[in-house]
Amino acid sequence: MFEIVRLVLKSPHAVPLGEAAAGHAAFTSACFDAAVDHAPSLARRLGLSDAVAIGLGSMVGAGVFAAFSPAAAAAGTWLLAGLAVAAFVAYCNAVASAQLAAVYPQSGGTYVYGRERLGRWWGFAAGWAFVTGKTASCAAMALTFASYVAPGFERPIAALAVVALTAVNYRGISKTARLTWVLLGLTLLSLCLVAGAGLGGGPVAPLTAGDADPYGVLQAAGLLFFAFAGYARVATLGEEVRDPARVIPRAIPLALGLAVAVYAVIGVSVLLALGPGRLAVSGAPLVETVEAAGWGWAGPAVRAGAAVACLGALLGLIAGIGRTTLAMAREGDLPRTLAAVHPVHRVPHHAEIALAVVVCALLFVTDLRGVIGFSSFGVLLYYAIANAAAFTQPPGQRRWPRALNAAGLAGCLLLAFTLPVGSVVAGAAVIAAGAGGRLAAGAWRSSRR
Repeated sequence: MFEIVRLVLKSPHAVPLGEAAAGHAAFTSACFDAAVDHAPSLARRLGLSDAVAIGLGSMVGAGVFAAFSPAAAAAGTWLLAGLAVAAFVAYCNAVASAQLAAVYPQSGGTYVYGRERLGRWWGFAAGWAFVTGKTASCAAMALTFASYVAPGFERPIAALAVVALTAVNYRGISKTARLTWVLLGLTLLSLCLVAGAGLGGGPVAPLTAGDADPYGVLQAAGLLFFAFAGYARVATLGEEVRDPARVIPRAIPLALGLAVAVYAVIGVSVLLALGPGRLAVSGAPLVETVEAAGWGWAGPAVRAGAAVACLGALLGLIAGIGRTTLAMAREGDLPRTLAAVHPVHRVPHHAEIALAVVVCALLFVTDLRGVIGFSSFGVLLYYAIANAAAFTQPPGQRRWPRALNAAGLAGCLLLAFTLPVGSVVAGAAVIAAGAGGRLAAGAWRSSRR
């Protein structure tokens, strides 16, 4: 991973196609459209509000209902310090992704950016880390949803949810955006109940500022970062955004800023209502917050909000993974059949169907314990490469200081190494297996020529 730093300082691929970011984006988009005229391409149907909704809906998902308890166990009273660290690293990553997406308005996100700025292998590493980590996250989101709505029948209900949301995505990205608006609205309503209960509905739990544990704060930041990880989902949908050079750099920071505000309010609410000790051992901290305030009637609504949030995050994940898979298949890093785009709905239908099959299989063969650590490792590697790629951009393509890219790269690596050793080892093994498969596939193709 530290090889990234060397590539940032000396990258043979960091040659711009033009000096102005807008001109480069237009040229890249035109070249890309010309390259795929022989086959159906994705349609640009998303505006700024839709892009913000998809990004915010991907962030305000299951994480806000589950991440605060393990983070409180790690940092105690200093939970909000961990939230601040996670938000800063997420901001650095968000501006890097936004800056790159304005220049490379294609599906694939950091898979495309890493390939263009650092080299094909770094692009593959980013894409593979995203696809594998987020596929596991899809299964976790589906199981979390099912545990709220049908305890005891989690696996079949989770599979039905995956199939249903894949069908929504199959009908087109505009359908995805509309449903995301609905799910996001319902989730935010349930979070308003939590904020009202925690900030003004009952007695305040005693808070004592114990000695700060830097490692605990960093570990809490790593856990909370998982909850932020959907902020650049719109970058993976760059080929479906209208005027991406203008919309994406505005949508990503705006979605992140709104999510930080939501998380800060909820973090303060649960700390005041439960205190760090009770919060650390709570299985449903937001439900306990409304119950502690005497708002027992709101418990079912908050549980429903958690289920809806999982659906919203799962919907965004399916869309994002499908587009990254499409981009990798176009380049031959995954089977080319996954690059097919539906001639009517203009979505990567083969990629989304394959994803649904893999996720449903995972649901029935594993309980996915430890999946957050595994997914966090992949996400942090993904954004480390994004920051490295953004660092190499010339002044004509820059919208934010290069120092933010360096801080984001360092922050991602630091948080990655606060994760449990098992998660780091498992993540590294999966990345290595993917690299081995890519080498073997390349050798096989060469032997057939």
